[in-house]
Amino acid sequence: MIPMSAIFALPATIMQDQAQAVADNLTSNMAQLAAADKGVSLNASALQQFDSSALAVVLACRRTVLELGGQFQVVGLPERLLALAHVYGVTELLH
Repeated sequence: MIPMSAIFALPATIMQDQAQAVADNLTSNMAQLAAADKGVSLNASALQQFDSSALAVVLACRRTVLELGGQFQVVGLPERLLALAHVYGVTELLH
């Protein structure tokens, strides 16, 4: 586990119609920290209702932080989201 300086939380619901707004908000805030060489943790434990767009949100957050040289980790992923990640072949990106 890497030391984190900021923790962000996913909302309880991420469906296709709100995924872009959630991603934009999170990545904007994460980018500021990542650019300052801060670690970022994304907590997904509140996520209860979602479709595959939630996976896209998580991956967008990861990409934003890593592109700026920051450290990223995601915790609390629901089993169903992990199953979707397996189907799409991106499971290794979430660990």
